[in-house]
Amino acid sequence: MKKSLLLFVYGLLTLSFLLFLWQYGIRNSGEDGLGKPSDGLVGDVEEQYVMVTFQSNIDYWRPVMKGFEDAAAKLNVAVDFRGATQYDPIEQITVLEQVIARKPAGIAVTAIDPEKLNEAIGKAAKAGIPLVLFDSGAEGSGAQSFVGTDNYRAGAVAARELARRLSGRGTVAVITQPNQLNHRQRTEGFQDTIAKEFPGLSIVEVADGKGTIDASRQAAEDIVARHPELDGFFATQANGGVGIGQAMKKLKLPSRKIVIGFDTDKGTLDMVKDGTIDATLAQGTWNMGYWSLLGLFHLRHGIVQPSSEEKGGVHPLPPFIDTGITNVTQDNVELFYAR
Repeated sequence: MKKSLLLFVYGLLTLSFLLFLWQYGIRNSGEDGLGKPSDGLVGDVEEQYVMVTFQSNIDYWRPVMKGFEDAAAKLNVAVDFRGATQYDPIEQITVLEQVIARKPAGIAVTAIDPEKLNEAIGKAAKAGIPLVLFDSGAEGSGAQSFVGTDNYRAGAVAARELARRLSGRGTVAVITQPNQLNHRQRTEGFQDTIAKEFPGLSIVEVADGKGTIDASRQAAEDIVARHPELDGFFATQANGGVGIGQAMKKLKLPSRKIVIGFDTDKGTLDMVKDGTIDATLAQGTWNMGYWSLLGLFHLRHGIVQPSSEEKGGVHPLPPFIDTGITNVTQDNVELFYAR
């Protein structure tokens, strides 16, 4: 009898606890039982956010756009994508000003040049349009946040990986895009780390790959012609790594030169897989798109501290959101192919 009573009391307490969870947990969680948000961070389908890129047809932007789209789906807002087709600051400025004229809910921009877009970005601020930068920044632009890689640190990581593979001794070269801020920062991080940590290594050249495979391949061939005993390369972007890899194959040197690339387009991953590129650095590209849209949404809806009425120079969003990097080698390259 006592045992039955205890079981009854236990069951009653369990039922009461489950009802409590339903009342204060599931019911108040912002979902209507079908997994759809009933309150919280929800916008309007008429609310459109625009992403502005350059070289808009390259594969690199696809995961960034996917992150932007995924955040939009969760927030019930619309997105659009615009960009310069070429590596041309004037074209990107024109595209950005056209987007500003449409007065969207917010704009995410990757800056082809760290200074030339500042005036156009300022026009967005004057029009009251929230704007964040991603991937490639413009430090003097007045954008509310930058979402992307800690590029100086990425250059340092590349230097350490190259130095490890060369046992800290030899000569190396860099192929970069000197007019773009993120590539400058990667190059500086690489140079500073070599100088401070690896006295047995020296950088013999830093060349402009102009953002294309062909120019990077030619730059690599020219460097090897001038420095035949060169031991390795670092490319600060995907086309640079592929261009270097093509040069190594043409010169029949892929097993004699260490190559550290950047990004995870299929061409780069294929060369990591076959050993032409020894390692490449994967950026958090999906995160760039996702958190860019979340930042714009918060600015648009005033979900920030301090509020728009408050002053004092406090950032309404984190001024820098680091989306991280991962070292990709033959051991884990399969994980980075698109699925």
